[in-house]
Amino acid sequence: MNYHIVTYGCQMNLHESEKIAGILKEAGYTQPSSPEEADIIVFNTCCIRENAENHAFGNIGALKQLKRKKKDLIIAVGGCMVQEEGKAAFLKEKFPFIDILFGTHNLPELKSLIEKKRAQRKAVISVTAERADTEDGVSPVRTSYPNAWVNIMYGCNNFCSYCIVPYVRGRERSRAHGEILREVKGLIGEGYREITLLGQNVDSYRDGDGMTFPTLLDAVASLGGDFRLRFMTSHPKDFSEELVAVMKKHKKICKQLHLPVQAGSNRILKLMNRRYTREKYLGELAYLRQEIPDCEVTTDLIVAFPTETEEEFRETLSLVEEADFSSAFTFIYSPRTGTKAAAMEGRICEETAKDRITRLVELVNRKTREKSAKYVGKTIEILCEGFDEKKKLYLGRDEYGRMGYFRSNRNRVGDFVMLKITEANGISLFGEEV
Repeated sequence: MNYHIVTYGCQMNLHESEKIAGILKEAGYTQPSSPEEADIIVFNTCCIRENAENHAFGNIGALKQLKRKKKDLIIAVGGCMVQEEGKAAFLKEKFPFIDILFGTHNLPELKSLIEKKRAQRKAVISVTAERADTEDGVSPVRTSYPNAWVNIMYGCNNFCSYCIVPYVRGRERSRAHGEILREVKGLIGEGYREITLLGQNVDSYRDGDGMTFPTLLDAVASLGGDFRLRFMTSHPKDFSEELVAVMKKHKKICKQLHLPVQAGSNRILKLMNRRYTREKYLGELAYLRQEIPDCEVTTDLIVAFPTETEEEFRETLSLVEEADFSSAFTFIYSPRTGTKAAAMEGRICEETAKDRITRLVELVNRKTREKSAKYVGKTIEILCEGFDEKKKLYLGRDEYGRMGYFRSNRNRVGDFVMLKITEANGISLFGEEV
């Protein structure tokens, strides 16, 4: 039997889809396939923004005809969208052909849910309020070689006013550091060359033995083997000198930090419940670059938050200029039902929101092009991650996250490759192997 998985959202969801593949393998499904050839199709959904939900609705709805043709096809929908209050019932009513609905906390149950569905005609729904354990006992089918993701914690306690994550992922729960180290050791032994530690807010990691994130990062970076180490996501309110010291100490830790700022106005940051100021954020960057001068920083930015004025939006633009980000993910504010911001007055009209995102993207792209142009003529080390069939080029990232493309007459996936950069195009670099 074949399976097909459709994934939306962040790296956490991508890794959880690898776990879903592992569960499907245990349940007797042998290989990924196209939707038309699949015996089970699983949607791993996201609800961080309205667009993600709309894409999922469209793709789920498109399966209605396929389900009519293949009566035994199982369609399962899980992830953050299902975990939203009332959303499982909404999905079942809107798409009555869905066979299984499971929340973020119920992923480890998927095999038993499939067995239950096979034994009965009616749909199976499992959505619980909290995750029972930090260890799910699932062996993922990893699809991202030479990169591997490792969860160090689940959930979030921050309750940013715009964000639904605490409601669909639950409160913070940290995995035991011994389990994390065992998983990473195993991945290194299997030949993975880049490990990314994942959490909604890795800086607040603390296990039952009192180990903090900097000490965990130090322990992972101290493991033997030829590999790179990344982590995400950090929160500016929890930024620490101890973290910077560990990053500075280990060559294995990539000198790149994702530190979402979201806005440049102190009033908007307060409304967002971010619990830091513009000045504190810029001070953190100054300290980071004092200690690690070549460290690159990426960020997230939201425009058109309720009541945001033109002047406050310009404060975001000026922060982007001052902070000198390597790149940024940019978004128009998207109200999420149940969050504090969704009930705020002062919604920004669509025309203004589109104007602001256009101006912000133009600035971010200009800064990114300027950074990429500085690579030309330099020799960098990249980890080759794959082969681009359209470009007919191998590709991989340097430690700062910049993508480089090159030609080779042999398979270089999984190799560290030295490239002399001959051309820069936006965020992408092109070079020759040396």
